[in-house]
Amino acid sequence: MRVAAVVVAGGRGVRFGGPKQFLPFGGSTVAAHAVATARSVAETVILVTPASYDGDGEGADIVVTGGDTRSASVRAGLAEVGDATIVVIHDAARPLASAALFERVVAGVRDGADAVIPALAISDTIKRVAGDVVVETVPREGLVTVQTPQAFNLASLRAAHARGDDATDDAALVEATGGRVLTVAGEYGNIKITEPGDERRLGQGRSAMRIGHGYDVHRVSDDPARELWLGLVHLPQGPGLVGHSDADVATHALCDALLGAAGLGDLGRHFPDTDASLAGVSSRVLLEGVLARLRDAHYRVMSADITIVAERPKLAPFMPAMSDELSAVVGVPVSVKATTTEGLDAIGRGEGLAASAVVLLEEIQ
Repeated sequence: MRVAAVVVAGGRGVRFGGPKQFLPFGGSTVAAHAVATARSVAETVILVTPASYDGDGEGADIVVTGGDTRSASVRAGLAEVGDATIVVIHDAARPLASAALFERVVAGVRDGADAVIPALAISDTIKRVAGDVVVETVPREGLVTVQTPQAFNLASLRAAHARGDDATDDAALVEATGGRVLTVAGEYGNIKITEPGDERRLGQGRSAMRIGHGYDVHRVSDDPARELWLGLVHLPQGPGLVGHSDADVATHALCDALLGAAGLGDLGRHFPDTDASLAGVSSRVLLEGVLARLRDAHYRVMSADITIVAERPKLAPFMPAMSDELSAVVGVPVSVKATTTEGLDAIGRGEGLAASAVVLLEEIQ
């Protein structure tokens, strides 16, 4: 299945005060970086530019002039994709999207989706306002923010654009035609330049890397009704684990690794088991709280790897779901593995479960 990419650089940068996509960055330009990463999955890269563009193409194979709206610019690019069957649409103002993110969205379309888009969980409280007056608090469950690159079955995207409608992203047009749109984990480092000053974050965001390790262990409960949660996934095999929260040992190990890498102590320091309000709390809440603390400390997660140690139950059928759930919250792929102790020690006797995690953080100055 041949892949083409359309890098949309047709904006005039009204809010920014000029065409931000052609600012100098990393020895070339913002748009050139977006084009180079798009090439990691695409045989042909089309750059869509404003009419005033007089550059060298930023490394793209084809350069076309965009329209008055983003959707019109995408349609100009789609006219040049040739015999591709999958097309990736990417905003030129996002130069830090990784090649792995491009690969994830393309893989989802190869597996049969009409569209695959990167998404990030929302950790902030959402308010609807009228002017400066709060009208209501909007439940954030089920809400995500989305990014580019977005990958599409070309036939589905062309059918969506044939209606001539405009949207802030192409997935919205496919949704409107009843297409099947799936999400994959986005990247917190996939910054979009929008306002003046945003460009400084690109050059200042790669100053230091920090490695963290976390370990946790919980006893198996004597209560057969206690639910078993691992990696934010409910396992039907019980009983669950003893703990003040839901005792999700895998997520707790991940939280400790994240906090340790940032020098922020351990999970018990931030969410003590003496806090009655946390009794039975979901480890998803704890993980979201840890990630909020990392952002406040100017760190973002680059990668994470978890190993669960359990004699039983068999975890292989559940590990893909664990990886998906954790990745969606963390914003980067989270690898989940499992092993046993070959019947040795308390874990081997089935008296408990343990987990260890290793993470890599990037400091944002």
